[in-house]
Amino acid sequence: ASKIKGAMKTTERGLFSFITGKGYYKKHVVMEDLEKIKDLYLDNGYLKITVGEPTIKIADDKESMIVVIPLSEGDQYTLESVNISGNKAFGNDVLTKLIKLTPKKIFNKSTIKSDINSINGIYYNGGYALVSVYPEITTDDATRLVKVLYRIEEGDKYRIGRIEISGNTKTEDKVIRREVRLDEGDYFSGSALKRTYERLNNLQYFEPIEIIPKPKTEEKIVDIDIKVKEKPTGFISFGGGYSSVDKLIGMVDITQGNFLGKGYYLKARAELGGVSSYYDISFRNPYFMDKPISFGTSLYRIKREYAEFSRKSTGFEISFGRSFGEYWGASIAYNIERATIYDINVTASDLIKDQEGTNLTSSVSLTVARDTRDNNLDPIRGSKNAIYTTLAGLGGTTAFYKILFDSGWYFPVFDLSTIHLRGRIGLTTGLFGKKLPIYERYYVGGINTIRGIAYGEAGPKDINNEVIGGEREIVFNAEYIFPIISEYKFKGLVFFDAGKAFDRGDGFGRGLKYTSGFGIRWISPMGPIRVEWGYNLNRKHGETTSKLEFTFGSFF
Repeated sequence: ASKIKGAMKTTERGLFSFITGKGYYKKHVVMEDLEKIKDLYLDNGYLKITVGEPTIKIADDKESMIVVIPLSEGDQYTLESVNISGNKAFGNDVLTKLIKLTPKKIFNKSTIKSDINSINGIYYNGGYALVSVYPEITTDDATRLVKVLYRIEEGDKYRIGRIEISGNTKTEDKVIRREVRLDEGDYFSGSALKRTYERLNNLQYFEPIEIIPKPKTEEKIVDIDIKVKEKPTGFISFGGGYSSVDKLIGMVDITQGNFLGKGYYLKARAELGGVSSYYDISFRNPYFMDKPISFGTSLYRIKREYAEFSRKSTGFEISFGRSFGEYWGASIAYNIERATIYDINVTASDLIKDQEGTNLTSSVSLTVARDTRDNNLDPIRGSKNAIYTTLAGLGGTTAFYKILFDSGWYFPVFDLSTIHLRGRIGLTTGLFGKKLPIYERYYVGGINTIRGIAYGEAGPKDINNEVIGGEREIVFNAEYIFPIISEYKFKGLVFFDAGKAFDRGDGFGRGLKYTSGFGIRWISPMGPIRVEWGYNLNRKHGETTSKLEFTFGSFF
């Protein structure tokens, strides 16, 4: 019974039903559940399952109802054999590797659907736009055995005809066309169409997006219609509130993600908080001179008060990037920053006192990344793996290097839920006898690293028990993310974090902090919002027990 209830959308009323909308009787949802129950049985070999019409009874409390669904299970069937016919373009040895149905195991209807999709996929990618795969199922009721034959009608190979774009009133056609992974005259490819959709969706310019193939059988071509509906890409927002990191804050943000309809990104932001202020203006052109080369620049000013010192800095950065193939990319950036450490507490450690004064940092950064996520903002599957390196000392008064390895993987589970695993390792140190600036050290703890503890708490501290960061970091995050209200892009999650910052000579595995907790995420019209609570699982005396934090911006 628990498996059947787990397959249904209709649920019993719970504590948060007034928020989620679950636990209420909806006839159309119940009718959908009848099909889900039938599919559940078919996936477990019950080919003769019958699901009757539900009956409704009023419960004794007169305020709720009981839904009764009659079932007749029948016998359970086992798969005897799987065969293929009609295939000429691909041999049995190739197609058999795609088939997941296994003889001598319980029959599973969903696996047939998966097999058909896999067979269709290899044909679509080979140009066979009109391929059809028909499963023929033969049962023997006496032995309760099933034979499956995949009968393939290949059809002809098709090329791409015209690619038509419609619905874009502001965005230039070239901004859309440069994301299309097919050219006119190419052989039809299903995976290329799928990737085109992913790339257009990642622009965050359109909703919805429709890609409609239109075969012309006489000419053996497929025209492609791309229909988009533009959504707002420019925002002006004013706000104030309380940040778990910056305390009371006021903010103004002007962002245009599709400036002039050319795909340029332009942003100006100002924040003023109780302990910090931040001003930034940035620009990015993802196709500089209409080539797959990005160009970006930013100018920023930061002022922040820490427990034992204050810092103010002004910087400028210019960057260029290029994609290599479909998923690889690299970028190089030059940054120059003037930073001042001042208002140092008289009881601060020598490490902090030695940093007093103004430094000029001139640095070059190189990033290499491979990104296969299906959605940059809210991925369900795929991964992003990157190496970030920085070398400072080309002029200026500081010299150091930083290298960070960051790997994140997404694994779909069911109903748009996903498991997200992420790990990162960072190293940094001063060069040529110069000390590493304290603001370039790694601070582990807080909503973007180890949730449930204070900023930098999972790392070295000075004689006053104030965090001072480390020259090394190791961080691991595991999340299970699930939809709460899908139509509003509102999700929940549970997580487990582990990691620490440390200095050279300390072991990687000793003294790791462990936390776990839960949170909610909402992809609002103005960007992602995170609210997450974590609990310190191996708390030491004087450490944070638990922490509720929120942030506005991208997910990690």
